[in-house]
Amino acid sequence: MGTERCVGGIVFDADGRLLLVRRGHAPSAGLWSLPGGRVEPGETDAEAVVRELREETGLTVRPSGLVGSVTRGRYEIHDYTCAVEGGRLRPGDDADDARWVSTAELSALQRAGLLAERLAEALRAWGVNPRC
Repeated sequence: MGTERCVGGIVFDADGRLLLVRRGHAPSAGLWSLPGGRVEPGETDAEAVVRELREETGLTVRPSGLVGSVTRGRYEIHDYTCAVEGGRLRPGDDADDARWVSTAELSALQRAGLLAERLAEALRAWGVNPRC
């Protein structure tokens, strides 16, 4: 079985906090991660990011640029910076919670073992940690 192409959104609020969702289903059920998911057949990455963020967070976003890519098991994940254009933050689809997190909150989630596999390391390497 080959890899599945997935996308994620790196979104900050006006205070510089990073948007995370708590996964409701495998993989990473119960862990906090960037919102995102599988690219459907015929979709571009940009279309998939917009759809996934709307489904998981209630927000309408505009993707702007690829920040980085990782492979986690059979998933090849391409993460894009996004700007919020509308909507109201609320968890949906396979996310049981969605929230904006500061640097301190991200560190606390990491210490508690509640972040998706190697998420904090990828964010650091890409220079996209919360700005507050």
